Amino acid sequence: MSPLYSIPLTMNDGTVAEFGRFKGKAVMVVNVASKCGHTKQYAGLEELYGRFREQGLEVLGVPCNQFGGQEPGGDEEIAEFCQRNFGVSFPLTSKANVRGKEQHPLYAELTRTADGSTPEKVKWNFEKFLVSRSGEVLARFPSAVKPDDAGLVEAVRNALN
Repeated sequence: MSPLYSIPLTMNDGTVAEFGRFKGKAVMVVNVASKCGHTKQYAGLEELYGRFREQGLEVLGVPCNQFGGQEPGGDEEIAEFCQRNFGVSFPLTSKANVRGKEQHPLYAELTRTADGSTPEKVKWNFEKFLVSRSGEVLARFPSAVKPDDAGLVEAVRNALN
């Protein structure tokens, strides 16, 4: 079983779950922020979620305030912002660190390298990790790659097949 599945998650509403709740689904994990130049990607992520959800895609937003202080709000404020401005229906976690000494275990695993070499740090908001139905990290997309990018959509399709 994938080590990802035992990682605890605190969801935006305060409930506690494990990443294993997504077992059997492809998951796009994205560190998100409300005051970033890439914030409009929320709309594209919601569209991607709506387009492929029935086929087994989940999108998981992980709010993070580590890059330029661009996610200053609390969990309730973040959820309200996402719903009001972008109609976000995919799950969000509580705010978390995606790098550094207090890196969330999910990101420690997502950035871990198979060969044990030093992992590449998350560089900015809206970096995307595509996880297979069996919990394997299949692809990583930088912030500038939008959710409707042909290569990203193709990777999602392949993950679902």
